[in-house]
Amino acid sequence: MSLAVAVTAFALILPAELPDKTAFASLVLSTRYRPLPVFAGAAAAFAVHASLAAVAGSLLALLPHRALEAVVTALFVVSAWLLLHRSGQDDDETRTDASPAGFLRVAATSFAVVVIAEFGDLTQIVIANLAARYHDPLSVGIGSTLALWSVAALAIAGGRGLMRVIPMRLVTRLAAAAMAAMAAISLISAISG
Repeated sequence: MSLAVAVTAFALILPAELPDKTAFASLVLSTRYRPLPVFAGAAAAFAVHASLAAVAGSLLALLPHRALEAVVTALFVVSAWLLLHRSGQDDDETRTDASPAGFLRVAATSFAVVVIAEFGDLTQIVIANLAARYHDPLSVGIGSTLALWSVAALAIAGGRGLMRVIPMRLVTRLAAAAMAAMAAISLISAISG
């Protein structure tokens, strides 16, 4: 384990992930649910993604570009539809279950949303490239995971404050629009690629 490699991975992944859709997804989730289960689910999803990218991410480059973009397009469309479907529910509904089932349900939801949003993401490719360059997937994985967790924590903290000033229905619709835009970009990339 190399501290220098872990710090390098952290320094490269943190700013790349800040404006990313997964940060926005964590922010949206934090406006609807308690922060701890949202973070637990997002953190688990990020750990899975960073680990996979660090260990086997170089295989991602072997996938045909069009096939990868088609899958990503479909996942964004499904995410946008799910967000819009969910926005029809009561704006004031905020989950605050203290029971273990509530925690697990929210964590599982957060995990699923982040896993879908992170599929084929730029940061996965960066993590794979760093692991290949430094031949140290453990250090790259740890530094990258810590960076991704930091972004999730910042987004979740911001989401709790956002809920006080912006209606949830607007935030959800904006998130769905962002997912639809990402689907369109992925579709164009698949067609032109």
